[in-house]
Amino acid sequence: MRTQGRGFTLIEVLVALVIVAIALGAGIKAAGALTNNAERLAEVSAAQWCAENLLTELRLTQQFPDIGESPFACEQLGRSYAGKLKVSPTPNPLFRRVEAFVANDQGQPVLNLATIMGKF
Repeated sequence: MRTQGRGFTLIEVLVALVIVAIALGAGIKAAGALTNNAERLAEVSAAQWCAENLLTELRLTQQFPDIGESPFACEQLGRSYAGKLKVSPTPNPLFRRVEAFVANDQGQPVLNLATIMGKF
C-alpha cells in the first residue's frame, strides 16, 4: 500500500495568499498615515517657531503694539511661511491681545497663536 503525502490544497494556498495580501495592504496604509502625520508635525512645529519668534521679538523690543493687522513672513526648516499679526484692544487699556496667524506657502492656515501683551 502506498501512503499519500498530506499537503495543502490549491484553495488553502490561495486563501493564505489573500490573507497575506490584506495584511500587507493594511501595513502599507498605516505606514503612509505615519509619514503624513510626521510631515504635518514638522510643518506645525516650524509654523509655531515662526509665530513664537515674532511674539518674542515684540516683547524684547518693549513696544506697545498698535491696534490693527500687519503681514509678516518667515522661513523655518527651509519652508516659507506667510502670516498676519492681529492686535486687538482689551477691556483694560494697558493690555492688548496679539494673535499671529501662520499659513503655509499655498496659503492654507497652519497655526494660530495668541497672547496678551502689557504696556511697559
